[in-house]
Amino acid sequence: MKRSFVAGVFCLMLSLGSNAFAADEGKKPAGKTAGFDPTLVDKSVKPCANFYQYACGGWLAANPIPPEYATWGRFNELAERNRDVLHDILEKAAKGSNKQDVLHRKIGDFYAACMDEMHAEAEGAAPLKPAFDRIAKVKDAGSLVAELARLRPEGVAVLWSFGSGQDFKDAREVIADADQGGLGLPDRDYYTKEDDASKKIRDQYVEHMEKMFALAGDSAEAAKAEASAVMAIETALARASMTRVERRDPKKRYNRMSLVELSKLTPSIPWTSYLAAVGAGGVASVNIGSPPFFKGLEELLKTEKAESWRSYLRWHVLRESAPMLSSKFVNENFAFFGTVLTGAKELQPRWKRCVTSTDQSLRELLGQPYVEATFGAEGKKRTNEMVEALLAAMKADLSAISWMDDATKVKAQEKLATFVRKIGYPDKWIDYTTLTVDRRSWLANTEKARAFEFTRRVSKIGKPVDRTEWGMTPPTVNAYYSAQRNEIVFPAGILQPPFYDNALDDGPNFGGVGAVIGHEITHGFDDQGRQFDKDGNLSDWWSGKSAEEFVRRATCVEKQFSSYVAVDDLHVNGKLTLGENIADLGGLKISYAAFEAAQKGREKKPVDGYTPEQRFFLGWGQIWCRSTRPEQARLLVQTDPHSPGRWRVEGPLSNMPEFKEAFDCPEDAPMVRPPADACAVW
Repeated sequence: MKRSFVAGVFCLMLSLGSNAFAADEGKKPAGKTAGFDPTLVDKSVKPCANFYQYACGGWLAANPIPPEYATWGRFNELAERNRDVLHDILEKAAKGSNKQDVLHRKIGDFYAACMDEMHAEAEGAAPLKPAFDRIAKVKDAGSLVAELARLRPEGVAVLWSFGSGQDFKDAREVIADADQGGLGLPDRDYYTKEDDASKKIRDQYVEHMEKMFALAGDSAEAAKAEASAVMAIETALARASMTRVERRDPKKRYNRMSLVELSKLTPSIPWTSYLAAVGAGGVASVNIGSPPFFKGLEELLKTEKAESWRSYLRWHVLRESAPMLSSKFVNENFAFFGTVLTGAKELQPRWKRCVTSTDQSLRELLGQPYVEATFGAEGKKRTNEMVEALLAAMKADLSAISWMDDATKVKAQEKLATFVRKIGYPDKWIDYTTLTVDRRSWLANTEKARAFEFTRRVSKIGKPVDRTEWGMTPPTVNAYYSAQRNEIVFPAGILQPPFYDNALDDGPNFGGVGAVIGHEITHGFDDQGRQFDKDGNLSDWWSGKSAEEFVRRATCVEKQFSSYVAVDDLHVNGKLTLGENIADLGGLKISYAAFEAAQKGREKKPVDGYTPEQRFFLGWGQIWCRSTRPEQARLLVQTDPHSPGRWRVEGPLSNMPEFKEAFDCPEDAPMVRPPADACAVW
């Protein structure tokens, strides 16, 4: 997200959430998501040999991946339950009268338009015509950029992305931000790798484009030529793009330039005209997230023919619109982006797609009735108590660390003391008064919602940062740390079983939501987060010796995870996943310390045959129970900064003496790394 450098999110799945864990009396969503469940343990496996299978074996055997999904796990279970809650809200809103309040009328109209499949079938490709007619008039770089400016607010982010973000060197200021983009495949590596699997996907992508152009009315010959032109442009853009590992270095992504400097970098782009067209007229400087990309783009603008650019623009309009058009477009779009790339076997039912679309488009508008239906005041109170316990544990950890010198410790403690915590939902909601929604067109409503959000963000340029804003919607089953805001954020969607269950003992709760909280706290001190100070500025507050010690310990984590196989012949990318792996390890350690503090003075009685300590680790293990199709696993290993579920469980635990002691593991057990190889950062 552009407006704030997010050093880490708990899980890639920014999925719909579920009920909050502290619903008010009388506000109980139907059904119940299971929390920690000892019956899911696979006792045929020794915990010290394969703890993931031990903790999740029963769940894995009982939960095959549904055909409409590429992956299925505990997060998905929560998302499905939450989707039912939102579905109920939207069905009632869609059936309501015109006299209902504006909020419910807007979400109801959006959902109703999305559900109107007959209208989409009747229109066919007609909604594409206005954009296609404009694109047909593109003759040169100037008219190309003008069309980019028209398409960007509607969500068609061709060639580069543009928006607003905090200044890395002055986190109080919102500045303009332009970055690499313009690809149809998930990552640059899909275009550059020469292995057989990558080549096959590229061939299938070209075939898919040809089919889509044909569905839009082009001849087979024209469709083939257009697909070839698009692939050539996207391949050139990919080769100019920074890798995901390179982009993990915030210093490489901070390149604030004046308009004069921008014009020298890309003479073919009329920046003054572009900025005025997207509502950012008067902006004096822009942060360029990837200068090499824009250098490569400049060469393309000089050499590619107008005809090729028209094909490229038409493709991306078609690609973005396809899920909201008639069934022939929807099905072909799913055949490639669903089945080929992720392995999903069936398209989700329309109502599920419409619930997701409404949540994505009307974010905090739908979030308000969700919170009213599910989240009580006690939720914030109990989460705050857990956060306080974890912050205290991190404070003690920072004080006790031997490898960090005193001056750096002081700075670290200052940063920790200024952490902002956001729990459940925003205190101030986004005002959607100016957004108009009707029941005529899902595509038109989506474009209007995107334009509303784009305009809202661009209007912030040059203004002070609004620190009340959230980067996730309340129903999201996730959490995040923002380095530039120095804040930890826990949406209502994740504050529930299996992460937290008020009916359970401390063990699985600290192993679940406690480790989640610890994970986000640790992100403030991972390889990216540690580069930002207490005020959110990119600033080197480390002594040289302490920085060297950190890098040495982080390198141990990188090497450990690079040794794990993700799928087939692909290993986990230890560099790409470094921040999340550090956060998992640190989060578990400080959550365990907080758990032990909470256990002082209590009698340690086994529950369901497991000690409190064992239940802590099982609580962590069971939140990562998940199966993934091979296609999706290959996609994730190239694009996801998180390790696969198994290694998120076994990787950090194999470094923890506390785990070894809890399960009485022998020294040579697979789940015990030798002392010389064990990794420890925080």
